[in-house]
Order: sequence, then structure tokens, then C-alpha cells
Amino acid sequence: MPHTSLQDPSIESLTQAQRDRLAFIELRLRFMGSIRRQDLVTRFGMQEAAATRDIGLYKTLAANNIQYDAKAKTYLIGNHFSPLFSYDTERVLAWLTQGIGDNAEPQPKTWIISDGPALLAKPDLNTLSAVTRAMYLDCPLSMQYHSLSSGLTQCEIVPFALIDTGLRWHVRAFDRKSQEFRDFVLTRIQQPKVLVGQPIAAHEQCDQDAEWNRTVELELVPHPDQPHPEITEMDYGMQNGVLRLTLRAATVGYTLRKWDVDCSAGHQLYEVQHRLWLVNSHNLNGIANARLAPGIDMQTIQKKH
Repeated sequence: MPHTSLQDPSIESLTQAQRDRLAFIELRLRFMGSIRRQDLVTRFGMQEAAATRDIGLYKTLAANNIQYDAKAKTYLIGNHFSPLFSYDTERVLAWLTQGIGDNAEPQPKTWIISDGPALLAKPDLNTLSAVTRAMYLDCPLSMQYHSLSSGLTQCEIVPFALIDTGLRWHVRAFDRKSQEFRDFVLTRIQQPKVLVGQPIAAHEQCDQDAEWNRTVELELVPHPDQPHPEITEMDYGMQNGVLRLTLRAATVGYTLRKWDVDCSAGHQLYEVQHRLWLVNSHNLNGIANARLAPGIDMQTIQKKH
């Protein structure tokens, strides 16, 4: 994953195994905000004494990147962090969401990832790292945000999950300005700052996000206007002509839009790209994210449960 930077020529004298361990230390610091010796022990199957030496070596190479919190008995990201290694954005996102190669499974269970086409633009790693550190450290995040409706605004959010829509990466968070749970596009975030030590109220926690915690059952069938529905059944692996999906209410619109599902009550979308029709569109009642679904009746969405 990492590519060695030439910021410090002494890195070149290290073995590949040492570089891999130092890169892991840096990943944990940059994107999670902290690392313990036990994280290295678990990841690489090494002794604690060896883990201590690696952390000491990293501190020698990048003293401003790491600091020890004696009270918490953990190493924290330094105040003047400057990465020794460079990383590919997509591989970092895969590591964060899937924990590739990490027996400790560092990712929160609420993070999700989905396969999709290439992104419109990759999120900036400094922005991504600030967001993920806020998530791991349970801190609010101050930032500037470019909204299509409001333009550039200053806001504070409490982030807790990353969402891949297939075209963009979003962060799910409580927005302190609107007092609502919303999605924010990572590429529209500027000047993020993790507000370490600032408290998070009970109503800002992810367990209070009704649409994140609500699941929706969808029944998709071949679009009735197709001449050969059996082909769609094969392509989507349908059972008895139906594909059943269980999705989070907060993300259901992204999937329906990406798959071009006709969500109109009477399958009124005739374009060839709509190979699927949503039979039980009434299950989208009251879901804000469902406004993204093709053909959806907006009056239906506005009906709260």
C-alpha cells in the first residue's frame, strides 16, 4: 500500500518488513488518531518488545508525528503530523472499511462499502484522515462545506460512518447546525479540524439516527415492459422472479439510483436502462434518502411513519 517518501533518506536503509510495520503505525496514527503496542503485536504476530522498538524507530524518523499519552497508555497523532509515506486513496479506503490484512478488524461495524463504478473524484487523504480520526476518537469535526443549496458554510458535525454510493464517498454525521443526521460528500469538505476532547451529546450519537438504524425490505422484479424478463432474472440471480434486498433506510436511495430501478407506482418509466421495478415502493414512505430513487412519488416520501 505505501510508497516510500524521500523525505528522510534513512528510510531507504530499512528492510521491507520494517517499512511495512512503520507504514502500519503511520496509517493508524493518521486515520485513527492512535496506536498501541498491542495493535502491532496483533497485526504482525510479534513480541511487545519488538513492537516497542518499531514505535521508537518511527518516532526517531518522525518525532512530530507521534506523542505518548501516559494516562491512556497509548500513542497519539502528533500536533504537527507530516506523513513519511504516501498512499493510494482507494487502498486506504479499502483498508479502513474492510481491515484488509488486519486480524484486529479496526473498522467500526457501522462503516459500509459497496462495489461501484469509478469515483467522480477521490477524496483528499488529509480530509479523509480528519474525518476518520473524529470517528475513532468520538470527537466532533469542524469544517467548511460546499453545499449545492447553501454554498460555502461553516459547520460542526459528529461523524460515525462512511458510505460509498458508487460515484462519491459520503460521511454520515449529525449536523449541529440543522440538528439532523445528514450525509456529507467528502470532496466538498475543506479545512477539517478534529475537536479533540469536546463532548458529544446523547442525541448526536449514531444510535439516535432513525434512518441509519431502520432497515428496509425491497422486492425487485424484471421491469414489466421488458420482452425477455428471464434474462434479467439470470443477471440479478433472482429466486422465483424476485430479488429481495435488505438495506439501511439512510442509503436505500443510492442503491435504487445506481441500479436505475423504476420506483414509480405503475412502472411508468419506459427507458431501456430501467431493467428492474420496485414492487413494494410503499416501503419507502417517510425515508428522506428515497428522494433519489427514479420515478419515486415525492408525496409518498414525505409521509412519515
